[in-house]
Amino acid sequence: MGAGQSSDESAANVGASIVDAPIDLPACDSGAEARRAALGLEPIATSAFASRGGGGGHPLDEGMVLRLLAADMPAERGEQREVPEKYELPPSADALEMPAAAAEAASAATGETSALAATPAANPPLVGQRQPVVKAAPPRGATKVLLHSCCAPCSGAMIEEMVEQELDVTVLFYNPNIHPRREYEIRKEENKRYAARLRVPFVDCDYDADKWFARMKGLEYDPERGTRCTACFDMRMEVTATYAAEHGFPVFTTTNATSRWKDIDQVNASGLRAARSHGRGVAAYWVYDWQTDEMTLRKYKVSAAERFYKQEYCGCLHSLRDSNLFRRKEGIAPVRIGGTEAGLGTRYFEDPEVDAEEESQEVVDQFFADAERQFDDARLRELYEGRRKTAPATGAAQLADLNNW
Repeated sequence: MGAGQSSDESAANVGASIVDAPIDLPACDSGAEARRAALGLEPIATSAFASRGGGGGHPLDEGMVLRLLAADMPAERGEQREVPEKYELPPSADALEMPAAAAEAASAATGETSALAATPAANPPLVGQRQPVVKAAPPRGATKVLLHSCCAPCSGAMIEEMVEQELDVTVLFYNPNIHPRREYEIRKEENKRYAARLRVPFVDCDYDADKWFARMKGLEYDPERGTRCTACFDMRMEVTATYAAEHGFPVFTTTNATSRWKDIDQVNASGLRAARSHGRGVAAYWVYDWQTDEMTLRKYKVSAAERFYKQEYCGCLHSLRDSNLFRRKEGIAPVRIGGTEAGLGTRYFEDPEVDAEEESQEVVDQFFADAERQFDDARLRELYEGRRKTAPATGAAQLADLNNW
């Protein structure tokens, strides 16, 4: 984003239509419960932990919103670093295990500790623990979970699953990649509102876009699921892992792992890496397959019942550019941000089957096939090929074959 250029101006420059109207989100009312019943969903459950005092000094009251200021985030989060397109998943849980002594050393080095760090024997380190895909349960019996959320549609089914299992879940919204600011506020406010509906605490983080752009410098023309995406996941997981370690959460995970637009291994590897580098031997990353047919269907049903805002691109300025290049190639109207009408389809989730078809495996496959060709845009191809010629070959992994936004 150029100096003196507004967030909306930069989005408009990549073809997005910014609707100058109040943020319009459907109100939560009895209509949502009627839609849930019609879709075969159980009445919404509320967190059993909402009315009691929580660990880490957080009283969990209904609709409680916590704040995480930029000044309290890891200072190095905006620093550029060399990363491969995707970190390889460890061969076993032991590959990322951190002994109790290391956890104690980490606490001593920072001068900070938590209830869990103080009793490593009773609460063994969970870093890198991989859970067999049997049921959605945190590793080693943990019941307190910090859930990094990218948006309400991706988090809906996950949060409900956790609440129904009587897990003590808190949602953390740290997504400095979302651009422009208007789109960010729409997604955040909807996610916050939904968390309040379930009486789940919500951590509202500062909009940290300047640090995000600083860290992504030089990666502007990487394709989707490439190095830029790894760096983006790393940044968000590092902040999440740090918050988890500092506030007594033994487990954290992310809603990014639910979407077929995302490479699930790329997401999980960044989570595991962040647990090791920022979890201080206290906070583990929860690996679980949230993309099962059952969970995917439930995600669309919850989104339709709640009439969530249907975002039209992943979130960052570069994905907005690529989405509009793809749409132009396919003869589809450009992305619309805000307002009551979308560039493609409906503004809100309304019909699970139709909504799922708009994000079908075929659509996802076609998008990424076109992304590999830089959407037949000669300028982008030239810029990207120039970057690849100077990029180090060591440590770079191939893009995943899995099709998992």
